[in-house]
Amino acid sequence: MRVNFTVNGRPQEADDVWEGESLLYVLRERMGLPGSKNACEQGECGSCTVRLDGVPVCSCLVAAGQVEGRDVVTVEGLADFAKQREEHGGCASGACGTTLDSAKKWEAKPGQDSQTGEGVELSPIQQAFIDAGAVQCGFCTPGLLIAADELLERQSDPSDQDIREALSGNLCRCTGYEKILDAVRLAAARQGEAV
Repeated sequence: MRVNFTVNGRPQEADDVWEGESLLYVLRERMGLPGSKNACEQGECGSCTVRLDGVPVCSCLVAAGQVEGRDVVTVEGLADFAKQREEHGGCASGACGTTLDSAKKWEAKPGQDSQTGEGVELSPIQQAFIDAGAVQCGFCTPGLLIAADELLERQSDPSDQDIREALSGNLCRCTGYEKILDAVRLAAARQGEAV
């Protein structure tokens, strides 16, 4: 089958997709977007988390055919997505008041590459992960970034319990989580200062 959907603000088409093929496989192998990691293939670790119509999902559990006509944001497009959210009053997915149709109108700007994530300014959560030292081996980082970004879009000043709950579907084997929590707190504080 052929699947048409939007990835990081760009219309995409995947041909010869078989019924059982996952969105993760399509993103990594067919579209060259390796940011979402293939780890457990059971929806347990969160390394493959992407946003599907604004909602974080484990892309290993989503059949590629389910994304027909829908909007996907991967870690490679997170910076552009955050910039669009900023330009549209703090929300890009519709969870904060912007309609989903309005959010779908965002698109990658010339000179920035939402395909690879290169040449773009980092999103606030990406910068906070670097500044807080929350990145070690980096395997879990893309999924954590997507989940944390969605949390901060919904809740500008999350409690530690809110952060833990939002990231509970993402496993990290290196950091012990404290630096990750620090990064989300830092991004929330910076977001609060910007308002």
